[in-house]
Amino acid sequence: MSNIEQTVMTFPAKPEYVGVVRLVVSGIANRMGYTYDEIEDIKIAVSEACGNAVQHAYDDQEGEVKLTCGVYTDRLEMTIEDSGKTFADDVKRQAAPVEETTEIESLHEGGLGLFLIEALMDDVSINKDSGVKVTMTKLLNRDEVDQSASKISTTPSQ
Repeated sequence: MSNIEQTVMTFPAKPEYVGVVRLVVSGIANRMGYTYDEIEDIKIAVSEACGNAVQHAYDDQEGEVKLTCGVYTDRLEMTIEDSGKTFADDVKRQAAPVEETTEIESLHEGGLGLFLIEALMDDVSINKDSGVKVTMTKLLNRDEVDQSASKISTTPSQ
């Protein structure tokens, strides 16, 4: 399907801008017709991706993060990208679910944001060629009643 609209926002890699990004994606998702719970999932995933870029990409130096929202008829695609350093390849392995038999000493701090993003979104891809680029997709009206349905009948159809 073709992209209907695209919104691009570039912001300083500072924690105080993550809330602004949450407001932007919340407004776009609300306008598209996502449910309250879906919007909350989108906000959490975007916050995690932005937080990772803000915290890890530039090592306390100045930098920018770019948000791109692609609005389609059936989905919202959000890309968070930075041009800072990439994260270690073993971060994703560290984010795996914890087993009951796992020793506390062997648990890693961090990495759970990626696991959370993948749990909340329908599709996630990470590109580390130049900086980090996280693309997240949330499908619209998946497994829901058609929004054009005006009423529900309790009598069998004839």
